[in-house]
Amino acid sequence: MSRFFAFGNVKRVAHVILTNQRTSYLEAKKHGALVTVGLPSPICRLYTWHKFYSRGRASFTAHKAKENMQKTNYSKSFSIISASSTMIDHAQIAWKRLSQKCSYSGPAFSPINRIACAVSLALTRSHLVAPSIFAFVIGEVACTQKAWADTEYFPTGKTLYMHAEKGHVYLTSFVFLVLEGFILLLRSIYLAILFLPTMAMAPFADCFGYQFRKTWLHLVHLTLEKAGPAFIKWGQWAAARPDLFPRDLCTELSKLQTEAPAHSFAYTKRIIEEAFHHKLPEIFEDFEEVPVASGSVAQVHRASLRFQYPGQHVKPILVAVKVRHPGVSDAIRRDFFIINLVAKFSNFIPTLKWLRLDESLQQFAVFMMSQVDLAREAAQLSRFIYNFRSWKDVSFPKPLYPLVHPAVLVETYEHGESVSYYVDELEGNNQIKTALAQIGTHALLKMLLVDNFIHADMHPGNILVRVAHRKSSHKGLFKSMPHVIFLDVGMTAELSKNDRVNLLEFFKAIVLRNGRSAAEYTLRLSKQQNCPNPKVFIEEVEKLFNFWDSTEGGAVHPAECMQQLLEQVRHHKVNIDGNVCMVMVTMLVLEGWQQKLDPDYNVMLTLRTLLFKADWAQSLLYTIEELMAP
Repeated sequence: MSRFFAFGNVKRVAHVILTNQRTSYLEAKKHGALVTVGLPSPICRLYTWHKFYSRGRASFTAHKAKENMQKTNYSKSFSIISASSTMIDHAQIAWKRLSQKCSYSGPAFSPINRIACAVSLALTRSHLVAPSIFAFVIGEVACTQKAWADTEYFPTGKTLYMHAEKGHVYLTSFVFLVLEGFILLLRSIYLAILFLPTMAMAPFADCFGYQFRKTWLHLVHLTLEKAGPAFIKWGQWAAARPDLFPRDLCTELSKLQTEAPAHSFAYTKRIIEEAFHHKLPEIFEDFEEVPVASGSVAQVHRASLRFQYPGQHVKPILVAVKVRHPGVSDAIRRDFFIINLVAKFSNFIPTLKWLRLDESLQQFAVFMMSQVDLAREAAQLSRFIYNFRSWKDVSFPKPLYPLVHPAVLVETYEHGESVSYYVDELEGNNQIKTALAQIGTHALLKMLLVDNFIHADMHPGNILVRVAHRKSSHKGLFKSMPHVIFLDVGMTAELSKNDRVNLLEFFKAIVLRNGRSAAEYTLRLSKQQNCPNPKVFIEEVEKLFNFWDSTEGGAVHPAECMQQLLEQVRHHKVNIDGNVCMVMVTMLVLEGWQQKLDPDYNVMLTLRTLLFKADWAQSLLYTIEELMAP
């Protein structure tokens, strides 16, 4: 008896909805437009819109059922079919409206809502009465909230409504959500076990002597390499943050290798063909199956380009084809999620809160995007090429559009010797070494002072040198002139106007040995300064500079001065924005290998000459161009 009353109530509700829906349909058919007729509630408009859009796929279920009833003269079946079908459709649409509302209003559909949708839609797919009524009622309550958007927000093209009857879509989404969570859990357990020895030794790294600390540093190095590409990249990024980490740790992290096993040629071939929609032989004249290099994110193949554009045959060009490893994007995304979660928890630890690791990780995320998205790297290469378009002694690999894709990058293949050969191995040739030191310095100063777009990873492995013989204007003699090629522009830095001014003033204070000014401008190198005692920091920096001005400390190199200053920054917990610190570290790296090339060459002295030139802001570009003139 209770089931009969339940069916009667649902039948009456369904009858009201169907009456309004049918009336709206007749009005629309008559006037050629959609007109809302009947109860002016959001649910009527929603239900009517869905029935028009379905164009007969699920239209007028009650009408068809009524015809069946007349043929079979079985009134009970009509009540059950009409009410049950209406509830199923209506509950599904109500939940779909919830999804649409969440997507148009901003926040993403939460996992709890996904679960609710999955359960409700699964229940409505069954022919049980109680679950259908439950889903119907919950859907009605959800749809009658005041915050629901009107139907004009819904797109008129392909929408989720076409899949409203497919509850398995939400079930599949829910299954993948659970699977992703399970993978993250397993990955977290693996990383916890992997990092356990390193974390256990960390509190005692300074307690048991030099050899124990050296062992711990080496263990950190090995652990990050075993942890995968995201942690390797994080280590390389952390190596450029001596304001956060000790100098010996930064030195160890800078040695991290990014070599990784190469993936199969079959995968390379498939990804290239999917990216460019052409067969491999249609694009390349020759393609070396064995990669010339394989990093943690991608591997590089050497090839000869046949077609750059469809139907346009070009003279064979030697190119480098960079192909992203399979699954590396998902692996980095998962690892970054875990790293970010740890950084969030660090904000609740007083001794780590000053680091603002969550903010630093946002900058690291941008760096990682440049590493994983090869199309972004191509855009950065194009920008550097444009900035140095008039320079004869500096170049970058040229991306060959349209053969650019987030997973594949085709660029010119650059020949040359690593600059480390000239720094560590080559004896003599002082002319070439001095020229290399000057080219590197002026290129960096142009990036910093003119372009405000800095290559922030200028270690010797990313710099190639070609030596060409130019004809001298004096007596027709030939002289050797080096040409510098900068590679791997994934790590770049741009500064705000305020940061540029403060950084340049900081450099001025360094070259003038003005301790107070250097400390004051250091405190300005962060938008949110959390130094607990700025006065003590300024006094300590002044003492350092006074020592450097003395006879005993006068021999200290300006680069060493900056290193010691960064040690004070870390000791006094002074915040420096990540991009600013990257520029400072790039200056130190450049100073380091240029000092080996030419001990008499002083980067800071060159910087001082430019910074103190009258009207330097207007004449700086011309000054650098004059210095670089052949």
